[in-house]
Amino acid sequence: MKTLPNSNMIWRGFGWLLLIMAMCHLGVAGVYAQSPAPGQIAERIRATLVQIQVNAANLATAQDQLAALRREYSLLATTIARYAPTADAAAQRGFDAAEQALAAADLPRFAAARAEIWTALLNGGYAVVTGALQAGDAATAQQWLPVREFRHANRFARPNADATKAVRAAVTGDLAPATALAAVKADLLDTYQARLAEALATIAIADQQGFTTRRAEAAALAAGYFAILLPAYTEQRGAAAATTAQAIFAELQQAALRGAPISLPLAQAQEALRNFRAAPLSPAEQVRRSGQMLRFLQLVPIEYERGVRNGQVTIDLEIREAITFHAGALAAFTDLRDLLEQRDAALATTIADRFAELGTMLANAGNRSAIADPTTIRTTTEALLTDLRKLLPPEWQKQDSGADFDVIRSALDQMENAVRAGEYALAESARLEAYAIMEIGPEAKLIAFAPQYKPIIEGYFWYGQNEHKGLAYLIERQAPPAEIAATRAALDRVLAEAEQALAGSNAPLAITTNAAVIVFREGLEAVLILASLMGSLKTPAQRRFRQPLWFGAGLAMLATVLTWLLAQGALMAMARFGETLEAIVSLIAIAVLLLITNWFFHDVYWKDWMASFHQQKKHILGSQTGQWLGLIMLGFASIYREGFETVLFLQALTLEGTITVVLLGVGIGLALTLLVGLAVFVMQAKLPHKKMLIATGILIGAVLLQMVGHTVNVLQVIGWLPIHPIRWLELPYWTGFWFGLYPTWEGIGLQAAAAIFVIGSYYLAEYMQRRERQHYALAG
Repeated sequence: MKTLPNSNMIWRGFGWLLLIMAMCHLGVAGVYAQSPAPGQIAERIRATLVQIQVNAANLATAQDQLAALRREYSLLATTIARYAPTADAAAQRGFDAAEQALAAADLPRFAAARAEIWTALLNGGYAVVTGALQAGDAATAQQWLPVREFRHANRFARPNADATKAVRAAVTGDLAPATALAAVKADLLDTYQARLAEALATIAIADQQGFTTRRAEAAALAAGYFAILLPAYTEQRGAAAATTAQAIFAELQQAALRGAPISLPLAQAQEALRNFRAAPLSPAEQVRRSGQMLRFLQLVPIEYERGVRNGQVTIDLEIREAITFHAGALAAFTDLRDLLEQRDAALATTIADRFAELGTMLANAGNRSAIADPTTIRTTTEALLTDLRKLLPPEWQKQDSGADFDVIRSALDQMENAVRAGEYALAESARLEAYAIMEIGPEAKLIAFAPQYKPIIEGYFWYGQNEHKGLAYLIERQAPPAEIAATRAALDRVLAEAEQALAGSNAPLAITTNAAVIVFREGLEAVLILASLMGSLKTPAQRRFRQPLWFGAGLAMLATVLTWLLAQGALMAMARFGETLEAIVSLIAIAVLLLITNWFFHDVYWKDWMASFHQQKKHILGSQTGQWLGLIMLGFASIYREGFETVLFLQALTLEGTITVVLLGVGIGLALTLLVGLAVFVMQAKLPHKKMLIATGILIGAVLLQMVGHTVNVLQVIGWLPIHPIRWLELPYWTGFWFGLYPTWEGIGLQAAAAIFVIGSYYLAEYMQRRERQHYALAG
């Protein structure tokens, strides 16, 4: 007879089972929780490879560490191989070469292998991110994006976070993956091209100094970075040129490893990259780089003169600042050189030679080998600036607020460096330099377009006593560097907000409202004209002539849509002209709006314009041939005129905001027009057409004033109009967003002139009609 287990045994067994299940669950969860991200694995591989190179003498430990890294790489290999098989193959080759180098105690070969592994990881990360975004998988892209490098930060270029922000926005659904992909490519390709240029420069320096390990590593880095840029290079130069360039970089790498002369392959590599930009600069970035270059160059002789007296360097910090400003200008020129060589290759070469000449003189002063006279530095710099102004396109030489803000930050960096060195007099000089650039550059625009920031910025620059005291106050009292750094950080935040405010445009709701008003106003006029023509065809014999009028009106609607598409295509083709294009289109729209609003407010328009349509109709009906064709043309002309005006006005608005925002306003305006049309043509309602037209005409007048104000703003931003702020008039920033009201004499004055023109034309027309009536009365 079988015995049944007692209840205690059952509960004890059940408890053990629960415990085992819980431990298994926690173990699995722990594995998932501890599973490192791709970025962490890649960084651990990079850091450990450096440690292995430093401690290569301990062969057994180094080999064990390398084997462990290869196992770690296997966690990434499957994904990388799926998106970029060549990158995975390069990484595997790098690990093989590293093992062989360790066994042979060949440090240059290990350094090259280490660089090959790292750049293969970067190439794989780039391929996974871009491939995932192409597939719409933003989550994978976000997971792999940390497998990347940034441009080296300096006073002139901070690390770019565009890719990070774009991918994050794609994950949250705020940005389409295709748009995020474009931002990622621009950011990462720009980074790796900058790193490639640095690697080539390092090869030359290491070769001159006889650092064989460093030379081998830099050559392998150059080849690896070029592998990332290869698809862009192939797209721009063709497959044959790409194959040749690959061979050049491979030969450079082998020459560096063998200890052979590298001058020829290095020169060939640099020549292969001439005029190549993997991520072309946007028009805005071209202007910004140009502004930085000119501003920084202007500061070189100023700093140098402060640091040299009687043929001797008296202040080292000033010479270092002159060298740094030259480096910033040269970096900007390097970014622009391919574009400038397309304009004048000979002059671009001359400018490059002048940069080199100036750099040599500054370097000699820095190491005390030769001290150039300040007059020589100034003469060389002025000659360089003269050549640049000949070569740079005029639109690049306009005052650029973004470049001014960059130079202000650079001067503030100089101030902090002086404070840390205990040179408070030099710090005060740098602070005044930064404020002077603020005064001659962005301040006038801030007063006009974002005045709320001006007192805050001035407080931080001078004697502000808020949470962070002003820089002048702190420097005067020789405050500790940490306290000055805190005020500097607060000032940087406000400067960033001010810079963003100066790049603003109209509020989206204001643009939508303006688009709706324009469409409704023009649509209402079209309805009135068509209703008037149809209403005059009342007899049964005449009613048949309404059909060709309707047909002509339909054709006019299609033609209006086609005109919109053509206008949009033309604007996109000319989009590179940026704010200049916006200014031109806005000026045309204002000119037409002035004429239209002039017509709105007096009876000549209603009588003469409507009479002309009826006259044409009578002439067509009176003829025996071509009646239908003539009425079709009449219906087309009467509606298309309104459609053409609408398209013209809306183009100006699309340049102020997005097409989506404008189309929303168009939809609202069309809906209102449709309601009026249904009431007139279907319900036969008797509407106060003239009063409605006058009311919408007043709204159009408001749109005109807003458009004039915004256009004046754009003209001032691009430098076509001067800026004279009305310093006693403080307007909140939203008045500019919504109504185009900015406290400048040019803006307010031209808006007033537009209003006077329209209202004055009304009274002039009334006066002329009154005189005409009196003339007829006396004649009768």
